[in-house]
Amino acid sequence: MDKSQNDPYSSEDIYITTGEAAKILRVSPKTVARWAKDGRIPHILTLGGHRRFPRSAVDEVARRTTVF
Repeated sequence: MDKSQNDPYSSEDIYITTGEAAKILRVSPKTVARWAKDGRIPHILTLGGHRRFPRSAVDEVARRTTVF
């Protein structure tokens, strides 16, 4: 079985910065960092210690939190 079938955030996913995620979610970068720390948004850490977020996960959070 292919690893990407088990992992919803495969290596083929596009990763974005905290600032880019903040723009998509319409919140401050500090809020995105807090949500990542709290486990609300999955992320990885770069070798330099910066967070990167799977674009698909950010889009999912944006979809769940949008109120019409």
